Amino acid sequence: MLIGVYVDGYNLYYGGRGICGRGLPGWRWLDLRALSEAVVTAHSGWVSPGSTKVVFCTARIKGKGNPSAQQDQDVYLRAIKQAAAVDVVELGTYVERTAVSPLATPDRRGRPVLTRAKWPLVVKDSSGSDVPDAWFMASVARREEKGSDVNVATHQIKDVLTRAVDAAVVISNDSDLKLPIQEAKQHVPVGLVNPTKNYPAGALNGSPSEGAGGHWWYQLTATDFVSHQLAPQVGRLHRPLGW
Repeated sequence: MLIGVYVDGYNLYYGGRGICGRGLPGWRWLDLRALSEAVVTAHSGWVSPGSTKVVFCTARIKGKGNPSAQQDQDVYLRAIKQAAAVDVVELGTYVERTAVSPLATPDRRGRPVLTRAKWPLVVKDSSGSDVPDAWFMASVARREEKGSDVNVATHQIKDVLTRAVDAAVVISNDSDLKLPIQEAKQHVPVGLVNPTKNYPAGALNGSPSEGAGGHWWYQLTATDFVSHQLAPQVGRLHRPLGW
């Protein structure tokens, strides 16, 4: 049984940061194949899971604002290839732009709640009168990757429909993957691994028996990250400081 594993790199990274702690070491130097195979063996219920084909979809960080992060990512991408922790690294793009948005705070489910003017900070108009419930607007730098979700979907659907894999595992909690995952479920068993501390995206839920059947869901823990690390040195490459 060959299992295709399709990893949304940024979803996994920011999920790990939320689960393990942004400033804490010991979780970033991740062995993607070891993690995938351990999760499948422990949680899939599939008989004789067999081997894996690991596809890692990410984007290269731009070094203008954070050269050390760019260097660390480059070392990691080289290390996972050299350690055979992945079979394919598919790169999207990394975009920097300026965005204008209202200030907001998250509710208990992470949804934005707009910040409105009230004491001790209020907004007054040109006549000095209060502007009740005014919004605060901010111009901010926004850095984001583009293409990882599309690349995950493309590799998964291509492998499933050409029968290159017997089952699929998607490591992402991105609801944009709903349709390709639903389609894949009609042909092969699919495992959905949520790499974040958030609730599993409702769009990715479903019945274990729909389509081909044998589907399952799992949410990563800090132990999953910490227990599946590459060796501190891979060839001439060393784990970055703080990783």
